[in-house]
Amino acid sequence: MQNSSPESVTLSNKLARSPSDQRWSDDADILDTDDFIKILSGIQGKGVRPDLIGSIITHYASKWLPDLAGDEPKSAVSSFQDSPESITVSWMKQKLLIETVVGILPSEKDSVPCSFLLRLLRLANMVGVGAKCLAELEKRASWQLDRPSLKELMIPCFSHTCATLLDCELVLRLVRGFLSSEEVVRSGAALSKVAKLVDCYLAEAAVDSHLTLPEFFALACAFPSHARSSDDGLYRAVDIYLKAHPGLTKQDRKRLCTLIDSRKLSADASLHAARNERLPVRAVIQVLLSEQTKLSKQVDWSGPLSSVRSPAVGPEGPARCMSRREMVAQQMEIKRLKEDVLRLQSQCMKMEGVIEQMLEKKKGSSRWKKLLELQCLRPANDHDRFLNHYVEA
Repeated sequence: MQNSSPESVTLSNKLARSPSDQRWSDDADILDTDDFIKILSGIQGKGVRPDLIGSIITHYASKWLPDLAGDEPKSAVSSFQDSPESITVSWMKQKLLIETVVGILPSEKDSVPCSFLLRLLRLANMVGVGAKCLAELEKRASWQLDRPSLKELMIPCFSHTCATLLDCELVLRLVRGFLSSEEVVRSGAALSKVAKLVDCYLAEAAVDSHLTLPEFFALACAFPSHARSSDDGLYRAVDIYLKAHPGLTKQDRKRLCTLIDSRKLSADASLHAARNERLPVRAVIQVLLSEQTKLSKQVDWSGPLSSVRSPAVGPEGPARCMSRREMVAQQMEIKRLKEDVLRLQSQCMKMEGVIEQMLEKKKGSSRWKKLLELQCLRPANDHDRFLNHYVEA
């Protein structure tokens, strides 16, 4: 049996004295991969916390994989210039080390930060590790998808079959893995956070003109309806996609706007949508009707003015009587809301009239075409023969 190196013996002695000492990582940096795995097995046998083991693995991998250390990974050219080895040998070593690191990760979900897993996944895609290793990394990253930032999630696509800059298929797999977790059912906050993160990701990916409509749809529709408390982020992504893809057909634009629930738009987003020329007319009308419904509910909730003068007496005692200034301010607010409702109703009626006129014109043109076709197809009568004879004469 091969003897252990002096560095591994030193690290083992430190572990025997203080298993929770954070200075393991300083000695682990100089270990060979085989020695590091042996020492790590000994650490796990001593009952050390999984998060501490994960921090050692993270530090060791960041030491030997420089692309994991910083926020911005180095390019292949710079790595080749800094290293005396060829780029092929360097990538083969990185590939082997990544597969080794993934194989020794603790099984606990929170043992390794999601940011580290996503950086490792980016590098694994770049050097072309095996499918089994990639699947394991994706599974672990999907468990903690509510924790990374947008920048960490924006992983480029390294496949030659992918036309987009960002790897949207990878993010879709991560989202599906996250949604399949049992903890998501119990945690609505995590689901809402991931939905908001994906909406921001869609807004960035929508700028790419090569992003197809099915890819956009698949990622936007991955979440259940209750995951988004507000559709402002999704509306922004849809608007950016419409702007970056001006060649979309009318049917595609209508289909894209069905993703947005106009009832979940804020007042600012609704105002922007009502003036957005890129949206189909039907989508704009839907937004206006939703705003009308919201204003009507606000007026109904305000209640009659008589209830202001006669506050109800509850178990907590009589409510405070409103001053004359407060009553006048409330009356003015209710009056303004009613005027807004009437204005929106008028706009909706005008737009519906315009749509009906457009439909009537379309029907009329089709009728004239049919009459002309029938005129050309029917046999000539005596009057037509007389006219033809007169013209020839």
